[in-house]
Amino acid sequence: MKKRSRLGVDIGGTFTDVVLEHQGKLYSNKVLTTFDIPEDAIIEGIKGVCQKSGVLPSEIEQIIHGTTLATNSLIERRGAKIALITTKGFRDVIEMRTESRFEQYDLNLVLPIPLVPRNCRYTLNERVDAQGSILKELRQEDVDKLIDVIEVANFESVAVGFIHSYLNPSHERMLEKSLRERLPHVSVSLSSAVSPQMREYERFNTVCANAFVKPMMKSYLDRLTNRLSEQEVNCPVFLMHSGGGIISLDSATEFPVRLIESGPAGGAIFAAKIAERHDLDKVLSFDMGGTTAKICLIKDKSPKTARVFEVARTYRFKKGSGMPISIPVIDMVEIGAGGGSLANIDSMNQIRVGPESAGSKPGPACYDLGGNRPAVTDADLLLGRLDGDNFAGGSINLSVEKSKVALGKEIGEALSMEPIESAFGVSEVVDENMANAARMHAVENGEDLAEFTMIAFGGAAPLHAARLCQKLGIKKFIVPSGAGVGSAIGFLRAPFSFEATKSVFMPLGKFNQEVVLKILKELTTESTSFVKNCGTEEPIVIEAKAYMRYSGQGWEIPVIIDSVQMVDPTKNKFQEAFELQYKSLFGRLVQGLDVEITVWSVNAVANTASEYSESIVVSNKSKTELESTKVRDLFDPALGKFTEAKIADRKALSSSSYFTGPAVLVEDETTIIIPTNFISEGREDGSIVVKRVDQ
Repeated sequence: MKKRSRLGVDIGGTFTDVVLEHQGKLYSNKVLTTFDIPEDAIIEGIKGVCQKSGVLPSEIEQIIHGTTLATNSLIERRGAKIALITTKGFRDVIEMRTESRFEQYDLNLVLPIPLVPRNCRYTLNERVDAQGSILKELRQEDVDKLIDVIEVANFESVAVGFIHSYLNPSHERMLEKSLRERLPHVSVSLSSAVSPQMREYERFNTVCANAFVKPMMKSYLDRLTNRLSEQEVNCPVFLMHSGGGIISLDSATEFPVRLIESGPAGGAIFAAKIAERHDLDKVLSFDMGGTTAKICLIKDKSPKTARVFEVARTYRFKKGSGMPISIPVIDMVEIGAGGGSLANIDSMNQIRVGPESAGSKPGPACYDLGGNRPAVTDADLLLGRLDGDNFAGGSINLSVEKSKVALGKEIGEALSMEPIESAFGVSEVVDENMANAARMHAVENGEDLAEFTMIAFGGAAPLHAARLCQKLGIKKFIVPSGAGVGSAIGFLRAPFSFEATKSVFMPLGKFNQEVVLKILKELTTESTSFVKNCGTEEPIVIEAKAYMRYSGQGWEIPVIIDSVQMVDPTKNKFQEAFELQYKSLFGRLVQGLDVEITVWSVNAVANTASEYSESIVVSNKSKTELESTKVRDLFDPALGKFTEAKIADRKALSSSSYFTGPAVLVEDETTIIIPTNFISEGREDGSIVVKRVDQ
């Protein structure tokens, strides 16, 4: 198999990571994100990795890109001026929500503000029923009058969401045709194309989010391709989507809402590949960068997935307090706990960390770029976890004095603590925030984290992984090779894929084989066409699911549709598959109730070439202890004091050696902290396995 030159690019809140895979080797570069013009950091990163590898920009054959731009746009409400057009009587669906209270007894409950204000929401007198039949035709004269209003208001983008359009999209398509003819400069998003699923609140929110970020993402992607062309990089560009696969530039431009979790999804894929290589069935993926921390459960070498997730929560850990987005996504918890997360004292004189971040401008106080508020990186520097003279491979010099001043002013003065004690407090708070998020995610999924192995990556994760393991009762964590740029490497390991979904309600008591075959055929055609559009020559594998429930239940569980059911679906086969899955999740079946199918899903996958095909075999040969003469003071949170820690280069720890804590393993992109009572060992693939020693 030909080993191509492929580039992975991840734009984060603080750093932009660029990884070049050439002749089976990885070359990486980490540069500060340029928020105003994100493509500038990408070009700088490409120049850096090309210089390291000796590869010319014109020799790059493929670029896989992931970004947080769409997510940040929604969180910060920086997007297009949009209008929502819906069915008469449903104007306020996105404001009424589901009428549920995520905090039952809070009299001052703060609900997320709708993405589209009421004066920008319009209705048309049309109606489709729950079977897809037209009850009231959409009149062209009504459409023309509304377009006149849209034109005068100067909207940049229009979201269209009619009731039951997922079953019959004819009215949405009729409106789209008129909008494109009359207002060709206005972007249009249809709910029947973006999220063809039942439950109008989630569907309307999703199409509004797509419309909100669409002009911005199109502008950015156009600028990026032009800048790449100027650098003689004329290869195809693909985007990582939130479901853990790769889609074409055209698909990403049309459905940018699918890019909302693209960066974190790359990290989850990276962790899943490491789990596969190390033969681990229960893994906690821990990705901590400069702005956020992402936690994901990986079972049987695959990340957990979902159909709905939330962004911009008004209450950090409260489900229901955010904006629901109804698209296929890797299920993970994301919190504002990164190296750049800012610390402060709240009204109750308690230390709080995040979600506000210093980002790359001005950055933590220790960057000495104008920032004067303390961040997690400042705390890590004072606690001895970072070397101020060799941060990011020596590209950034960190100021210990600036960190002391910032922590003393913001934390120390308020709580009468010394800078070191303030740093310890900030570190413990951010670690406990992440531990709480992991505990909650595990409980919601019925898992015991003590049985899991942690895979830590991202620039800040290896600094905090050991402390998180202590808090969660996890006995072992792995820091893979390239951990500091893990998400970008994950992009290079991700498959080309697209998941097509459709809501067609069908009780098993009224199972119709002809209708089922038609649905599966349509979804297969839709999903495979998106993958073929990427130009891949790899064979396409079809993965199908039906989302099923007992009659009267509010939510469904995913049930795999095997290859036999794809060609010969029967009521009994679906019933058996549902009961098997339901019992494995809940331990018992519910007798006397009919089973219903609400959503159908077909995912087309074409795997890319992977360097992680071989499994790691742990040698039983005796290992020698790595010797080191370099030492520095390292604060051990478990002991509550500084200890003398040995320092070594990560590359010096091989598969035939080990390194006992307290110790520090350094590399250009991150630092691995090995506290007292932990031991680290190398593996053949360059990973570092850190284990807790039984006391």
